[in-house]
Amino acid sequence: MESIALKLYAVLMKAAEPLLRRKLARRAVAEPGYAEAIPERFGVYHQPSETSSELVWVHAVSLGETRTAAILLRAWREACPGLRVLLTHGTATGRAEGVSLLQPGDVQVWQPWDSRVAVERFLMHFKPRIGVLLETEVWPQLIATAQAKQVPVVLVNARLSAKSLAGAERMAWLARPAYRALTAVYAQTEADALRLQQIGAHVAGVLGNLKFDAQPDAAQQALARQWRAQLQQSVLMLASSREGEETTFIRQLVAQGVLGSAVKGVGPRLRVLVVPRHPQRFDTVQRLIEQQGLRVSRRSNWPDADGPAKCAAAQQADVWLGDTLGEMALYYSFSELALLGGSFEALGGQNLIEPAACACPVVMGPHTFNFAEAAVKAEVEGAAHRVADMAQGVEKALALLRSQDELQAAAVAAHQFAARHGGAARRTVDALMQLQPIV
Repeated sequence: MESIALKLYAVLMKAAEPLLRRKLARRAVAEPGYAEAIPERFGVYHQPSETSSELVWVHAVSLGETRTAAILLRAWREACPGLRVLLTHGTATGRAEGVSLLQPGDVQVWQPWDSRVAVERFLMHFKPRIGVLLETEVWPQLIATAQAKQVPVVLVNARLSAKSLAGAERMAWLARPAYRALTAVYAQTEADALRLQQIGAHVAGVLGNLKFDAQPDAAQQALARQWRAQLQQSVLMLASSREGEETTFIRQLVAQGVLGSAVKGVGPRLRVLVVPRHPQRFDTVQRLIEQQGLRVSRRSNWPDADGPAKCAAAQQADVWLGDTLGEMALYYSFSELALLGGSFEALGGQNLIEPAACACPVVMGPHTFNFAEAAVKAEVEGAAHRVADMAQGVEKALALLRSQDELQAAAVAAHQFAARHGGAARRTVDALMQLQPIV
């Protein structure tokens, strides 16, 4: 029987649908992808309905989760050739990235809005044999309806920070039944497992972090090596930066005499690359940098064959802007060192395993709760350095760049760190294949 809490939640989500439509319209101005297939959000599909439970449903809400889904699906398809996937997303960047994961027979749609009607339509239309949610995506109506229709739903690569646990406990009347209704939860770390159990989840295993099994694009790495050989200068990267970090980063470099009037006429001492996390901010970040009196050259204007070394606009620029999607392996392999975006504001930090796989050591700020255990291990193993703020981050980065022996040791440590902790993809697939109806 449906609980009073879920009934109240259902009323609230139904009432919020007009707000969602307005939000999508606003987002679509900057990101046209949000205007695509809006009826799917409410359970209306043009794809033929399924007559049997053949699809395995994988939900990857945004860009980071979609890249993690790619790791899982590569291992799952190796174990189960012919696997048919129903891939859902919540953001335009996630959906755009997800297109590359599709094979014949697969389906890609938006995640249904968490209302009873939309979720029921979604489940009845596609009839998934199992639902696999990545990392943190726990939606009360979605899970309750799936349970009622006997569709097993599992949470893989699961993580729950202390901050998120506190938030869930404040909403325990809603969160606890949702976590409890999950068929199984496979946690990244023991600490995640303890927090997930505290909120009511059935933790069936601690399998590690899927991101350690990422395989950097070999073609991008080869291109990066070519660019580095042509450039013969150090490249310092601010990776997956978030709002507020770019301006502080640039101002610190100006204060250190690396950018600005101190280097005019004598050429840059090193090259500075900024890669924002969200594509809708590319133009904004360019304006922020130019407001500091600096010139910007965008990666999208560079010829692949020669890269920035043979691009006149890039050579004249003070700062390079990474404004392309799907090229993080190129950016990390091109850079000698990266400052980790999202860690210098209270945002939890971005993926620090990805640069490690490209042998790019990182300097990270104080906020890494999204990758808490990985951040600690990376620091212990020499793949990352922890600082208190952006000022210390820039100072540490410049010190490392001046010490090639220390920098090379950190690069080796980073690559070894990424390789040492792999295997979560195989373990996760094994666990999923033990669950019915996976055969």
